[in-house]
Amino acid sequence: MDERLQMYKELTEAPGVPGYEGPVREIMRKYLAPYGEVITDNLGSIVARKVGKAGGPRILVAGHMDEIGFMVTMITEKGFIKFQPLGGWWDQVLLAQRVLIRTHKGDIVGVIGSKPPHILPQEERNKVVKKKDMFIDIGASSREEAESFGVRPGDPIIPICPFQVMPNPKILMAKAWDNRAGCAVAIEVLQELQGKEHPNEVYAGATVQEEVGLRGAQTLVNTIKPDIAIALDVGIAGDVPGVREDEAQGKLGKGPVITIYDATMVPNLRLRDLVVETAKEEGIPIQFDAVPGGGTDAGRFHMHDSGVPSIVIGFATRYIHSHAGLIHRDDMENAARLVARVIQKLDEETVRRIKEDPIGA
Repeated sequence: MDERLQMYKELTEAPGVPGYEGPVREIMRKYLAPYGEVITDNLGSIVARKVGKAGGPRILVAGHMDEIGFMVTMITEKGFIKFQPLGGWWDQVLLAQRVLIRTHKGDIVGVIGSKPPHILPQEERNKVVKKKDMFIDIGASSREEAESFGVRPGDPIIPICPFQVMPNPKILMAKAWDNRAGCAVAIEVLQELQGKEHPNEVYAGATVQEEVGLRGAQTLVNTIKPDIAIALDVGIAGDVPGVREDEAQGKLGKGPVITIYDATMVPNLRLRDLVVETAKEEGIPIQFDAVPGGGTDAGRFHMHDSGVPSIVIGFATRYIHSHAGLIHRDDMENAARLVARVIQKLDEETVRRIKEDPIGA
């Protein structure tokens, strides 16, 4: 396994649901530290500051560390675990999936269960089981036994899915691509810039608690006070059966995805054009998509202070917000190369022009 695959494995297999991103942050710290001063905020977001030109424009490049998961809310008298989703889950993908509960006594494996369909009336069998009717079975026979294992309300619950290189070695399966992919690309951007000149100060890393309301984005942008912000996040892959091209345009292996609209932000047009022109110059394939429902950290970045020109650059990913996702390695590596080349163009004059005409002619 090469160095980048090893980084992907470490990042995706690490547990890190919203509010509990500590293990992921330590991996980020390890990979960011060689490239500059490591800066954190009081909520837990982390970046490395790489200086190309001291006092130059501040460029923020960030993924988010948290993955969707759950939290223990109560233990029933018979030892079953009731849970609160952390992030958006579709009920249909949950049943019979294995999960990891992180307790003060160690990690415990459980399985998500519900009332068996064999004893349900026919009309109920045809309905989707709701999360509120599900539970996690850890093999305990009572509340007291579950508590003796170390389970407490508030403990984080993480999906289980080992990192896997598929038969096509460019396709990678893992949990948490949303958004350890963005974390990895932020690191790769610094790797791309190593030994190269850039007329600015780059702050590259990742936020916390994106999946529960873009909370880390708010504190990180307040800490860094960037002139330009680039959010790195996954996008919905439309190259699976049943998805029309007008529903999701991104395809695995066809290049980074430029988000032209989502529910939280319309990108700065001059910055978008700079990204598109740079991709053309560098021969980097790109795709476009619009996501009417959902948003990214850029939704908070762009509203900081008097406004921060922002854009979202992503990577088509299959089966996001489930236990296992598929992503194409080339899309991540091309995204890192593209962002690095854009950064090299963001001098004071270019940033000034972007700020002066944020909505285009």
